[in-house]
Amino acid sequence: MIEFKNITKVYQFGSNSYKALKGVSFLIEKGELVGIIGASGSGKTTTMNILGLLDHPTSGEYLLRNKNVAYLSPNQRADLRNRHIGFIFQLFFLLPRLNALQNVGLPLTYRNLSGKRINKRALTMLERVGMAKFHHHKPSELSGGQQQRVAIARALVGKPDIILADEPTGALDSKTSQEVLDLLIQLNREEGCTVVLITHDEQIAAQCPRVIKMNDGLIVP
Repeated sequence: MIEFKNITKVYQFGSNSYKALKGVSFLIEKGELVGIIGASGSGKTTTMNILGLLDHPTSGEYLLRNKNVAYLSPNQRADLRNRHIGFIFQLFFLLPRLNALQNVGLPLTYRNLSGKRINKRALTMLERVGMAKFHHHKPSELSGGQQQRVAIARALVGKPDIILADEPTGALDSKTSQEVLDLLIQLNREEGCTVVLITHDEQIAAQCPRVIKMNDGLIVP
């Protein structure tokens, strides 16, 4: 489903360079829930950016659905992201002027669907995450945990193959963090989508069936 083959990433700053990834290789099967853990500077965020087609590697292969997608054009990467990848971020990134229903439906507006179909699908996903009764609420009217549930619904609304969750509990208290993590585990099991969870928290990572540990741009035991 997802495979990195000897991926490197070098950032150039004038005459200086920084090697963020140093030959990273791993395979993630369809339907897996995998945690990627590491401290700041370990390479986990660069890994997520390449996984999410937000950046491209300097060298190596990234196989997605058995196709090397490492060096596609920006437009090709954007199309794949919209159709196959859902994102969940630490800070939610909900649009403040839109209500929950509109925020969840936003990814579908790029698919030439009618407003009625978009709203129906968005409401279904809000129901899945226990937020249907708040569908008219704007982000400022929701708690942090509620906003993250809306963000999870938004990530799932396009029926992606892969969910990339970047520190999804980082802005939440411990009780709400566990509720959000339980929801991700449940959705992974019931929806069958692959979930890659990026975290620095060992307690969060320990609840993933499989963990990839990173340090200094490398995968470590």
